[in-house]
Amino acid sequence: MTQVTQDQILDALRQVKDPDQDKDIVSLGMVTGLVVKDGNIGFTIEVAPERGPHLEPLRKAAERAIDTLPGVLSVTAVLTAQKPPGGSGPRQQSEPVSQVHTGPGRAAARDLVTGVGAIVAIASGKGGVGKSTTAVNLALALAASGCSVGILDADIYGPSLPRMMGINEKPTTDDGKVLNPIIRHNVKCMSIGFLVPEDTPTIWRGPMVMSALEQMLRDVAWGELDVMIVDMPPGTGDAQLTMSQRVPLAGAVIVSTPQDIALLDARKGLNMFRKVDVPVLGIIENMSTFICPHCGERSDIFGHGGARQEAAALGVDFLGEVPLHMEIRQTSDAGTPIVVTDPDGPHANAYRSIADTVWAKVAPTSHSPRRAPPRIVMN
Repeated sequence: MTQVTQDQILDALRQVKDPDQDKDIVSLGMVTGLVVKDGNIGFTIEVAPERGPHLEPLRKAAERAIDTLPGVLSVTAVLTAQKPPGGSGPRQQSEPVSQVHTGPGRAAARDLVTGVGAIVAIASGKGGVGKSTTAVNLALALAASGCSVGILDADIYGPSLPRMMGINEKPTTDDGKVLNPIIRHNVKCMSIGFLVPEDTPTIWRGPMVMSALEQMLRDVAWGELDVMIVDMPPGTGDAQLTMSQRVPLAGAVIVSTPQDIALLDARKGLNMFRKVDVPVLGIIENMSTFICPHCGERSDIFGHGGARQEAAALGVDFLGEVPLHMEIRQTSDAGTPIVVTDPDGPHANAYRSIADTVWAKVAPTSHSPRRAPPRIVMN
């Protein structure tokens, strides 16, 4: 397939003129953050705040100019309003005015994903607590129980799904518009890590992150799924707000280690989901304890029982605990998670038990229709 270049994109955008200044948007320095990855194009158009609401035709014209180029699979166009320095701080800040992702000739859709019975976010307040390992093994446990499962790696800045599922190839497309998810161990997978080299940083502004998430939901042939597991990035930022606002989440699962500092951040994550009206399904205590493989002695390296106590204090369910064990780490690094390599072992059983509990909470019934996307209210 023909590879579109950055120079070709900029040449095409030079044909798009600012209606108020009669110059092209490239010469005016309005085009920033241009990203070209295997036919997937993203960029922002910076404008003055007072002009932003009226420049939707300009954004569409820029998209059309790119759509006509050979080798373009998709376009992410974002309008941002540039604040002048001063006031709230010394630095210039950009605020999203309009963000729409379209493929060639494709109109933006309100429903990002259809055909999925329940979407469950796996989240944590901080990094390093084993959230991605938990998300992958829960997805595999659900698939092993007979559910049709997809997993979306929503951590744009630190995608780990390719490594954990042993995926090295890139997604294919049948029509040049919609990507086919990569299937491993009967789980449909999608990650930004499939589209960029593993050691390449993703240096994107918030609006582009949100548009990328929308693309991986809407422009992927997920098909009919019983459940989709979403591996969220740590913290309470753009990705969490986008998923909460734009996706009918059935609920969120919080992963934490037992130590106090991790539980403090877990509490923040839990309260964020409550604020945006997403049900919290419960808390998992990861790295709960360590059993020496040589002498059998137990060591509570990060403490023990803290997540259970926190769940009780916050009025949510405690979903279970998973130990700190080398096999869990080794199998994840090797791309063959523990639920696959040792499905009848104690660690896989821990994930299976948690997965069964989560499924019991979100399994669609005649009395529990899918939720509409919640409305965000920030106090």
